[in-house]
Amino acid sequence: MKNREKFSSRLGFILISAGCAIGLGNVYRFPIITGAYGGALFVLIYIGFLILLGLPIMTMELAVGRASQRSIASSFDVLEKKGQKWHLMKYVGIAGNYILMMFYTVISCWMLIYFFKYVNGSILEVKTAEELNKVFGGIVSNSWLLFGSSFAVIVLCFGICSLGLQKGVEKITKVMMIALFVLMIGLAVYACTLSKAAEGLRFYLIPTLDGVKESGWWTVISAAMGQSFFTLSIGIGSVAIFGSYIEKDRSLTGESLVIMGLDTFVALMSGLIIFPACFTFNNGVTADASTVGASFLFTTLSSIFNNMPGGQIVGSLFFLFMIFAAFSTVIGVFENIMSFWLELTNLSRKKIALINIALMTVLVLPCILGFTVLSNVQIGGKGIMDIEDYTVSNILLPCGSLVYALFCTTRYGWGWKNYFKEVNEGKGIKVAKWLRPYFSYVLPVVIVAVLIMSAF
Repeated sequence: MKNREKFSSRLGFILISAGCAIGLGNVYRFPIITGAYGGALFVLIYIGFLILLGLPIMTMELAVGRASQRSIASSFDVLEKKGQKWHLMKYVGIAGNYILMMFYTVISCWMLIYFFKYVNGSILEVKTAEELNKVFGGIVSNSWLLFGSSFAVIVLCFGICSLGLQKGVEKITKVMMIALFVLMIGLAVYACTLSKAAEGLRFYLIPTLDGVKESGWWTVISAAMGQSFFTLSIGIGSVAIFGSYIEKDRSLTGESLVIMGLDTFVALMSGLIIFPACFTFNNGVTADASTVGASFLFTTLSSIFNNMPGGQIVGSLFFLFMIFAAFSTVIGVFENIMSFWLELTNLSRKKIALINIALMTVLVLPCILGFTVLSNVQIGGKGIMDIEDYTVSNILLPCGSLVYALFCTTRYGWGWKNYFKEVNEGKGIKVAKWLRPYFSYVLPVVIVAVLIMSAF
């Protein structure tokens, strides 16, 4: 393999790593779960679990990536002791990244389609959520439209990756992430000027026990735990790859806190957009957290845009922001896939991009056809897209995170001593020695609990 590329700046590393972590779930799922489970108190519980669960695993992924200077395709091979089998984790990671993109690229193309519908104004006459649900149903049942749009997303994002780390991935993602933050702040400021914004913000920002009493403490805690664990997409090497591209001048705990902070900022800001709008135009939060999905954006939220003054502009900017959030993740995961191939073959980036464009074009077909000719293919009442999502989110992410935790903290893996040295290398916030019992014993047990809770 050729000499490994590096980020040209720390800002590039921070924004790209955050971009990979920031997903569509930050924007639609977090606010609605927050609304269903009590508002501000849920947010506080969520942030607590984010620090207790997400932060340690993120530092472990980054440490493995930086110490090995490899992606998940060969990082365990480099760091494991002779005769160990930790390198088998590569198959979980590679599978997880491909399965994630099998449905995520399709959802990304939905954002693209709705952005153009708001730009040309063709959707503005449809006012109610029920009517918009029919529009959405017509789109997802149009296999050729989804195929063409998904192909465009795949070509564009792999094309960016083919240009290289600095000239392609870093350069483009930095622009998208900065634009994403600007759009979010602008939309949040606008939302806070709406007539019932104060009611929405009060619900969102002032903790009360009302939601907890209604749903129950265990339901609220388990929902916060699950959301905090999955929001960062840790466990399948999507974060570790960026650790392999950075120097050792800064500690990984500090860098992880910055990445996690940006991820949380986007989630919180999305609430500042959605809650004022829901309370002004939708009589409060009416979505059911047990069933909410990406369709919320195209039905309930779109009906709000279509009934508010300046809805075409707001809708266009919102879905442009959604495109940036989606594409930053797609590019980040595609870069991880690109790195797999660079490490395991002698092919160039451009050849790898062409092979994977063809491969992903085939792999997205089950998800696309799952809304039409393959709609009867179900497991436990879940269609193909939901099966793919469930496999990644509820099985591969927690299993992968458990492997990282055990590999970094036990003598049967890389070990606490090596992890502790790598994570604290450079200036910045350090992992304290007294945290070892928590990292080594408590954290794996909690991850197993999350796995059981999410899988059943």
